[in-house]
Amino acid sequence: MIQTGGKFYIGRDAESKAPVLYDPDDLTTHAVVVGMTGSGKTGLCIGLLEEAALNNIPALMIDPKGDITNALLHFPDLLPEDFQPWLNADVARREGKTIEQAAAEEAGKWQKGLAADGIDKERILALKNAAHFAIYTPGSDAGIPISILASLQAPDLPWQGNEEILREKIGGTVTAILGLVGMEDIDPVRSREHILLANIFERAWSAGKNLDLGELILQTQNPPFEKLGVFDLNTFFPEKERFSLAMLLNNILAAPAFQTWITGQPLDVPALLHGPDGRPRHSVFYVAHLSDSERMFFITLLYSAVETWMRSQKGSTSLRALLYFDEIFGYMPPTSNPPTKPLMLRMLKQARAFGVGQVLATQNPVDVDYKALSNAGTWMIGRLQTERDKERLLDGLEGAAGGDLDRGRYDAVISKLGKRIFLLHNVHAKGPQVFGTRWAMNYLAGPLTRAQIPALNELAGAAAPAARPTASAAPAAAPAAVAASAAPTAAPKAPPAQGEGSATRPSVPTGVPEYFLPNNLTLMEAFAADGEPLPPSAMSKGLLYHPALLAQSEVRFFDRKYSLDSVEKRTALVFTPDRRGVVRWEDYPAEPVDARALESQPVPQARFEALEGSLADGKLLKALEADFVDWVFRTSSIKVYANNTLKVFAGPPTGEGQFRQMLGEAARKGLDAEKKKLQATYKTKIQALQKKLNAEKRELMEDQSDLQARKVEALGTHAENIVTLFTGSRSTTRLSRSLSKHRMVKNAEDDVEESIEEIDRMERELAELSDEIEDKLDEIEERWANAAREVEEIPYKPLKKDVLVELFGVAWVPYHQVEVQGKTIEVPGYGVQ
Repeated sequence: MIQTGGKFYIGRDAESKAPVLYDPDDLTTHAVVVGMTGSGKTGLCIGLLEEAALNNIPALMIDPKGDITNALLHFPDLLPEDFQPWLNADVARREGKTIEQAAAEEAGKWQKGLAADGIDKERILALKNAAHFAIYTPGSDAGIPISILASLQAPDLPWQGNEEILREKIGGTVTAILGLVGMEDIDPVRSREHILLANIFERAWSAGKNLDLGELILQTQNPPFEKLGVFDLNTFFPEKERFSLAMLLNNILAAPAFQTWITGQPLDVPALLHGPDGRPRHSVFYVAHLSDSERMFFITLLYSAVETWMRSQKGSTSLRALLYFDEIFGYMPPTSNPPTKPLMLRMLKQARAFGVGQVLATQNPVDVDYKALSNAGTWMIGRLQTERDKERLLDGLEGAAGGDLDRGRYDAVISKLGKRIFLLHNVHAKGPQVFGTRWAMNYLAGPLTRAQIPALNELAGAAAPAARPTASAAPAAAPAAVAASAAPTAAPKAPPAQGEGSATRPSVPTGVPEYFLPNNLTLMEAFAADGEPLPPSAMSKGLLYHPALLAQSEVRFFDRKYSLDSVEKRTALVFTPDRRGVVRWEDYPAEPVDARALESQPVPQARFEALEGSLADGKLLKALEADFVDWVFRTSSIKVYANNTLKVFAGPPTGEGQFRQMLGEAARKGLDAEKKKLQATYKTKIQALQKKLNAEKRELMEDQSDLQARKVEALGTHAENIVTLFTGSRSTTRLSRSLSKHRMVKNAEDDVEESIEEIDRMERELAELSDEIEDKLDEIEERWANAAREVEEIPYKPLKKDVLVELFGVAWVPYHQVEVQGKTIEVPGYGVQ
């Protein structure tokens, strides 16, 4: 078994027969594979993809002819019965063989070929288990269908900071859509159609809003802006011509065959590259069944999705993913600029930094833009059909090499190439190398048809990847989730439409104001606001305006005593006022209408329901206006929170919790002020007493010193008297002095005792003052705390002069008319954001 060391085993050297090992990281500078039919190009490319799977590298594969479906035909046991279902019974019969004989021959051929190249059963089994293999069929349910809706939704990237990337994605998406309706070779700077659609996309995506084809068609007719550049919209792109473009787009959406384009697996690149178990995916996009314009459309969207994903990744010098294109003829031509070409060019220039490699294959070397391919670092060249093909290829290769190419040597080598022999030109290698391709581990059954794809996916155990939890993951449910996050409040339910309405707007009674509520909900947001996802089969039939009585007043609540100055709006929206002129206004509450957001004109092409009953009676409407004012006055009231102790009052928008915070703050301020006053009063008393205490303590020290001196003197006199007693020389004077000293000692002792008692008394008085101030502080704190807990709710009614009518008249309320499964339903086109 060949030891590859993490490299791709692609064949053996033509001379030494040593294995040719290709470093997968070299593919970050991309590869071009060229060879005529029968050159072995498909086998070489299948081998490259096999090695990628074995090295845990995911791949997205574009298969215009059906050859790359063979990437799912891996038979580790190499049994004839494995091969038999994929053989052509007619070919076997023409060769005079039974299908069983042909299967046995094919199995033997593969056993021999693989053994010669050192590939055993374990390696084939490892390939089978290395990745999730699946075939996707855009525009068809033969394989796993691909929904293009995710391509119209706002990408995960934030608009700010990614404007250039997202504008490139918009440009590619718009070019693809216009290509689908037959507009080819479009110049994005000159084409009015491209400029209009690109601006619609940018306005939506920059606001984080998704689009679908239905919404795009509606906004093509009625764009959400009034100017493009310095010109007003109708000067730049007249309404009649916008309608023609909308009709072209609508023809696509209306076609039954197009429904498969908007169901199935979202075009979600991360989910298409890796499975939930972490293994890579090898996703084949089979497009052989599509028309040329449909192929161009899908491949443009795929490249655009890959580029957007790629730009969101961190840089990498290692190969992160492969994008394989089996035949680039027509997608990167030298003289024209189809929508795929700019995307492929940018990928060739920029993908290296992100570790994304392109492998581009063709058997038509004449019709390729070699200047564009000059960024490719690897060229694998097989046998060519004509001398012209070879010369054109050498011109391109010479340009890619910057003129540093031994043209004569390359010419000679290419001229001698045989079947399955290729010239490898790799800018990362020392020089060119001629090699023979190894035997493919997958069975090369040749191009497979759409009818065989279900069995192929079943063989590989293929299922649609689990969608990521993002808006792009679920085309039907995501719009509702997105709209719900913005939480618009939809207009009330309108009465059932009496038909399709009229294109002519009915006239309102003279003197009655007329209002147009804005169409500010997209079709997806409208369904979401109505609590439903947008059905895949939904078909927009335009806007229908319903008439309603719109009544809105401003009520001012003003009172200086309560520090009250608040304004409240009261709004009612009545679709069917009683013909007698009696309205229970409380039954028709509505969210306040921003008068500044009202439109001056209806949406073009909209239709109108009839104006009937009270709405057509000006005199009755005038009476209803007075009744509305009376009702507002009678029923309007607000709560004022009051605390008379603290003199704190508050009305709306202050809530009870906030009011209690205000009381706490007021109580703290009052408490702090009273505490400071109390502490100042006691501070004077304490300081005076402390001053006396300090003086008494000094006096005590002096008295104690005097007492000590008196005691010493008295002791001396006493000793002298004892001596005299023994000597017999008694003196009356000495006795008198002794008695005097004794009295002085007694007086000093009395002074000391008096000072001690006075100090004790003053210290007790200080302690009592301290206890007294603590008690008073506790009482103050409790009083202020109780004051802060007092909350009184006072109902407050306005004065009638403070009830002012802001809006009162006939309002036209827009609703989307949508056909779903043959039934016409209505969803609101207006909502309060």
